[in-house]
Amino acid sequence: MKNTALTEKHISLGAKMVPFAGYNMPVQYEGINAEHATVRGSVGVFDVSHMGEFIVKGENALDLIQRVTSNDASKLYDGKVQYSCLPNEDGGIVDDLLVYRIDEATYMLVVNASNIEKDWNWIQKFNDKGVEMHNISDQTSLLAIQGPKAAEALQSLTDVDLASMEYYNFVKGTFAGIENVIISATGYTGAGGFEIYFDNANAVAIWDAIFEAGAPFGIKPIGLGARDTLRLEMGFCLYGNDIDDTTSPIEAGLGWITKFSKKFTNSEALQAQKEAGVARKLIGFEMIDRGIPRHDYEIVDAEGNVTGRVTSGTQAPSLQKAIGMGYIDKALAKEGTEIFINIRNNKIKAKVVKFPFTK
Repeated sequence: MKNTALTEKHISLGAKMVPFAGYNMPVQYEGINAEHATVRGSVGVFDVSHMGEFIVKGENALDLIQRVTSNDASKLYDGKVQYSCLPNEDGGIVDDLLVYRIDEATYMLVVNASNIEKDWNWIQKFNDKGVEMHNISDQTSLLAIQGPKAAEALQSLTDVDLASMEYYNFVKGTFAGIENVIISATGYTGAGGFEIYFDNANAVAIWDAIFEAGAPFGIKPIGLGARDTLRLEMGFCLYGNDIDDTTSPIEAGLGWITKFSKKFTNSEALQAQKEAGVARKLIGFEMIDRGIPRHDYEIVDAEGNVTGRVTSGTQAPSLQKAIGMGYIDKALAKEGTEIFINIRNNKIKAKVVKFPFTK
């Protein structure tokens, strides 16, 4: 099992460590609900250094990215980030990812930890024009500083005007006295904030600087447990749960990152699917009756017929109610439709709601 450059920090802070995507990761410190509230109300820090980063460069870098990703990367400009996915050849998704345009011939792809090798091999399969690729995952640390006070908490560490940075933009600058740090405003919590990419050698110094600067704002370390409840309240997909090799981006509600103005892997089949309509859709639901939906629980109709399956579910700390996501027959996917979750052979009432759960 791999460690991040900050594993010893987490252990010293009393984090509960668990195996995740081949890494030894902190799942919680003081508790998921308290950590969730910290991020929604003030500011918290996630070590997400297990994520993968690839540098793709050369005159044909954009051409390669255009052929393997679903979104239109030609719309990017220097300092802009794009959410996208890698479609497979069977209608599913190899992975979802972020595409960073550093300059016209240099891009950084940020992929899920569990898919680093899989994604690398998939992209290389299409790299027939000599595009230079570097897997910098093992030498790169990544911190996500999330919450409404993130900009204030970090501003003393950089000359970059954090408060004015637009969503899905980034800059490369000096942070905590370290040069060539990527400061990005993407986020996976819906609470606002920044992601900081830097070399492993600087991890401890940057971690310590963030907590010193953020102390007046009540900054705290946050584990992956709260990361999951925060992203679920926003209706953000988690690879391996809500999207995978068997789910199409159209079914998953990701038509907005699936652009048919260009050709990419399986684009003709996905375009036909979009035009014909899908048989099932990824929906959000909230529980009406008492019960917590969990991954892979059956979704049934009033007669008990199985109409879908839960992909993610939890008791949402901000909402004080149980919520979930799942694929369901299109006929039942309309907002307000009453459905049931099969929990220990009991039909527990729920209703379809729009994303995000938390406004």
